[in-house]
Amino acid sequence: MIGAALWLLAAAASAHEVQPSVADVEVTEDRVVLEIVTAVEPLIAGIDLSEVEDTDQSPLADRNDRLRALPPEALSEALEEAWPLIAPGLTIRAGDQALAPELAEIEIPPVGDIAVRRDSRITVEAALPDDGSAVTIAWATELGGLVVRQGEGETGYEAFLTGGASTEPLPRDGAATATLGQVVARYLVSGFDHIIPQGLDHILFVLGLFFYALAWRPLLWQVTAFTLAHTATLALASLGIVRISPAIVEPLIALSIVWIAVENILAARRAPTAVAPAGRGRPATAREAAPVRIGWTRIAVVFGFGLLHGLGFASVLAEFGLGRDFVASLVSFNVGVELGQLAVIAFAALLVGLPFGREPWYRTLIANPASGAIGAVGFYWFLERTILA
Repeated sequence: MIGAALWLLAAAASAHEVQPSVADVEVTEDRVVLEIVTAVEPLIAGIDLSEVEDTDQSPLADRNDRLRALPPEALSEALEEAWPLIAPGLTIRAGDQALAPELAEIEIPPVGDIAVRRDSRITVEAALPDDGSAVTIAWATELGGLVVRQGEGETGYEAFLTGGASTEPLPRDGAATATLGQVVARYLVSGFDHIIPQGLDHILFVLGLFFYALAWRPLLWQVTAFTLAHTATLALASLGIVRISPAIVEPLIALSIVWIAVENILAARRAPTAVAPAGRGRPATAREAAPVRIGWTRIAVVFGFGLLHGLGFASVLAEFGLGRDFVASLVSFNVGVELGQLAVIAFAALLVGLPFGREPWYRTLIANPASGAIGAVGFYWFLERTILA
């Protein structure tokens, strides 16, 4: 039952399909200009991006696909018609005064594979009052996430808006500043959010580690190796030292899920059996699986796959950078990721580990089927990201 649920959940969603929009903001004395890179099709279709990980999950998915098939001119017209319904989701204020965002320019690329997100660039402007007040920008929950950037480099400002949040006041001269506490909180939430609910592939990998063995030592070794590895590549990729195309990383991440799942099942079969002692109404001839021991090969494999997952995490940070508080941002994001992974393990332990982990049929009826389902999902994603891409 657990395996079937995992399969159905993953088959209904392609990991990372819903991506945040990115807005570069320029504030002058009399105007605010936002250049927003986003997929306009789900916005026109009216899909609530806060409720889905993949647009195919929405009941409006067919309309979204039809919009993806439109040539640039037709899609531009559709956006202009839908703008009065979309615009209220973008709130721009100068001080306490609400401003009316105007759609100034639309750049839409040619039609490609309609199964793949098509990023367009739209320019939105609003006239500012002459009182010199700072500007704040908010992005409605149903429009998904929005990365806001003002300025460049160490003096620049970045914010990741989710849940209807708004930016810090953006001045008309220079860029906004955020306190260290605000930076830590922002990237902590972003890291956790990348695992729960957005990181279904990372969730399945962590569940694969959990279903290897319930003993705390194997789990500790695996989680430690995975954490050290993805921390290293996350830092290297964020610094620009390591760059590997997502077209390579994403299929390999899918294969890592397959490998871990298959090895879970093989390790259980290689494990010795132990004769259960008599007592408590159980005959002495009952046999149970002995605890699965972890070897250095498994730890090395988990470490290697952790390097890949770190590159996957880095793709998120690449969308909006780490700003001037590089170390604090990187550490906070990584801590958020770890909290997300620990939450997954805790949930699995409470759901199946503690209630059933000591039962003689736990591995046969729960751990192995769940691992098989995880592996099947990983293989499906591998095909989706390579042959079916």
